[in-house]
Amino acid sequence: MWISDQWKEYELLDASDGERLERWGDYILVRPDPQVIWSTERKDPRWKRFDARYFRSNTGGGRWSEHHLPADWRLHYRDLTFCIKPMNFKHTGVFPEQAVNWDFITETVRSAGRHVNVLNLFAYTGGATLAAAAGGASVCHVDAAKGMVQMAKDNARASGLSEAPIRWIVDDCAKFVEREIRRGRRYDAIIMDPPSYGRGPTGEIWKLEKDLFPFLQLVAGVLSDEPLFVLVNSYTTGLAPSVVGYLLDTILTPRFGGSTDSRELGLPVSSSGLILPCGATGRWTRNS
Repeated sequence: MWISDQWKEYELLDASDGERLERWGDYILVRPDPQVIWSTERKDPRWKRFDARYFRSNTGGGRWSEHHLPADWRLHYRDLTFCIKPMNFKHTGVFPEQAVNWDFITETVRSAGRHVNVLNLFAYTGGATLAAAAGGASVCHVDAAKGMVQMAKDNARASGLSEAPIRWIVDDCAKFVEREIRRGRRYDAIIMDPPSYGRGPTGEIWKLEKDLFPFLQLVAGVLSDEPLFVLVNSYTTGLAPSVVGYLLDTILTPRFGGSTDSRELGLPVSSSGLILPCGATGRWTRNS
């Protein structure tokens, strides 16, 4: 398991009965988590003194409790700065377990010994984009949601990376990759965080278990002749990390060599010493 344990301003304080108790800088949030199927005594008094709590609805979605949070606030990880705000579907704009991937991205780009072009697909609010740019890469950031791309731009500005060589693209990821293949553009590293389920621009249904393999085959068409790495995240419950690794190995290793490492991502729980699993990541690297 890769564990994101270098945070200073984020902390998973406790986890019990389907919920997380978290510290986001100066604010305490309670959010649901389907992985937390155990029940432990909630000794931390902040379970009752939170700043906001997210309640799921039986009909889908949910709502935040009435709270006195600011509209947004800043959270720092190493040299990166993120704008945090409570959004629909319990999100805050950052997945803190991804920090261990950000470290990998920055360090791998920085130690490459050459300029690196990175393509970040389903790029959300840009954590991986900022990590790559901080390492010195040129980055193409692609997400279909205009609001998320704007948040990513805000995060880049807050991190002192507003002048970094980042292309901000609002587009369907598959359509964009198809056009990049026709244009002959190539990338040395690819990062992607595809959804478990979604709908395309013309109503087509995306289901990760069915569509990830052909999508990876498509994306391999924009890799340079000497790619550095490909990183794939998955939050699909029940999809083992090894499966993500097998997909990468099947598509990339016969063509480029290298090897794949795939593991769960985890966050340490301060109260218990447990590690909360938070999805899976596969990393293919050409020189490992």
